[in-house]
Amino acid sequence: MSESIIYLDPDSSLTLQNQIRQKLVDGILSGALPPGHKLASSRKLARQLNVARNTVVLAYQQLIAEGYLVGRARSGIFVNEEMLETRVGYSGATVASSEAETAVWRRRTKRREIAGRVGTRDLPNWNEYPYPFIDGKFDASLFPLAEWREASRLSLSVADIQAWSSDSGDADDAMLVDEIRSKILTRRGIQARSDEILITMGTQNSLYLISRLLADRSVKAAIEEPGSTEMRELLRQNSATVILQPVDEEGIVVDENLRDCDLVYVTPSHQIPTAVFMSPARREALLQMAQKDDILIVEDDYECEINYLNRPQPALRSMDDTGRVIYVASFSKVLAPGIRLGFIVADAQFIQRARALRRTVMNHPPLNNQRAAAFFLSLGHYDALMMRLGRVLQERRIALRDALNWTRGVPMEISPEVGGTTYWVRTPVDFDIEAFARAAARRGILIEPVRKYYGKEHEAENCFRMGVTSLPVERIRPGVTRLVEVIRTQVRGKVEQLSTTTGDWLKGEDLKVAMTGATILYREVYGAPCTIRYHSDGSMTGVLGFSNEEQDVGRWRTDDDQFYRQWSRWNYGEEKGYFIVIDGEQIKFFNKDGQIVDTAFVRIGGGLASRESDDLPDWSTTQSSTGPI
Repeated sequence: MSESIIYLDPDSSLTLQNQIRQKLVDGILSGALPPGHKLASSRKLARQLNVARNTVVLAYQQLIAEGYLVGRARSGIFVNEEMLETRVGYSGATVASSEAETAVWRRRTKRREIAGRVGTRDLPNWNEYPYPFIDGKFDASLFPLAEWREASRLSLSVADIQAWSSDSGDADDAMLVDEIRSKILTRRGIQARSDEILITMGTQNSLYLISRLLADRSVKAAIEEPGSTEMRELLRQNSATVILQPVDEEGIVVDENLRDCDLVYVTPSHQIPTAVFMSPARREALLQMAQKDDILIVEDDYECEINYLNRPQPALRSMDDTGRVIYVASFSKVLAPGIRLGFIVADAQFIQRARALRRTVMNHPPLNNQRAAAFFLSLGHYDALMMRLGRVLQERRIALRDALNWTRGVPMEISPEVGGTTYWVRTPVDFDIEAFARAAARRGILIEPVRKYYGKEHEAENCFRMGVTSLPVERIRPGVTRLVEVIRTQVRGKVEQLSTTTGDWLKGEDLKVAMTGATILYREVYGAPCTIRYHSDGSMTGVLGFSNEEQDVGRWRTDDDQFYRQWSRWNYGEEKGYFIVIDGEQIKFFNKDGQIVDTAFVRIGGGLASRESDDLPDWSTTQSSTGPI
């Protein structure tokens, strides 16, 4: 018996005996243990698995009684040669698919389903990595276990079982439809009748139905660039002409390129993948163009509820008076991807056609799950969960922002603060993102390069994505610290080093004089301006934000030709040291390895740098930086 056949899971709900039986049956039926194969003795297998011998003996006896195994006196225990003969297609040998067979199926398969380029998000073992900074993966610790159990228990009453177990044709659970209409959609400003709502197996299923109904070779469809890989492939799969429409800080650009389109797909709440949200003015412009030029809009309300910095903007569907907007949402982000429930809101005639198409594919999502979700909503668990998720994800995202801001690697920028669960991280143009992601994975860190989100991959920004849905807050800072170590290894020899700078770094009294009274101006990685002043008494003060909404104080000193500073709250309140080079009006910070980690605009209070004016420069011209200095 090969040790690789059996793995006993200490966390399994099955007993060790049942796990052994289950693994042996799997091995026999799959052919891994072929007919006539001799198994290890009970004593040997017990020793290999580190279990009591009696546990193995009982498992063997049960399988002998069921006919899977046979015992032969003084020979041992064997796989029953007659066990598989009653199975259809069994020939006594395992035959691999021939090249001819492969060619037959390649020729006969009329359409290959494409889900986009495989990337980090598709790793089946992502949760085995200690630092999975990938978006959209579910953290089981956030699942409302007790509340879902209560809803499931209620759905199993006699009356409810009769409601969802009977043949309802293609009708959805009326209770769930009503709860969505009265509790979910009203939060987004949407009013809808029951015949304008269709339950689906999640967003991907919704987009499949929509693309099958609305896209063919006669249709021009615009999609955000960068944007949803899945929707882009669905449109192309249905032979539509895909227009890649750029995205800026206000969302999809509304211009003349859209006028000839029949369909526009947008993610206005949190754009996939940049996380920007569509401004009110841009929303109005898109709706006006849709009405004027007869355009349909597919609104994927991605992460609509996970917004904790601003009041959510109304859904496009709620602003639409002409019925041109098809609204798509899902419970997967809130509950769990495994529940697989979403919905479409659209004009009743479109819903009727979508329901008919759905009937040919799967009839309807399981009604027992629909009824459990309906109870979950009706008991107020959904609203309570949203409040809790908002707090947890806000804490995680701010922790990620601060870790990126205060742990230096290379100069970088992140997307603006608009809530949600991800940051879009921009790096220098010559930084190899793909190699960096591979190196990070080898250190247990998963990040997501964004190239696959572009229809024109050669025009992709040099960015990667980091999300917080899949790891707790206490692992965020250690993960970013390790990530920065990888960055520094990747850029070694490619960035400015202390030994190669023009001139020498400041030392001794010159360093102290230079920093006394100095003022430093820069922007945080997320764009907020910051001003720091180093006072002659060794104190320092900092103000951060467009309205100076954050402030902190700390101490600075010089020692052994290095500059040290320690904030009360910023930078985790830890003291950090740097070598300092001042080049005109630019200050450069180097770490202990002599590698540059930051630059900023500096106004010197002493006599080592001259200035023509006491006025602070305009923020738009100051040097970008990576965090409080």
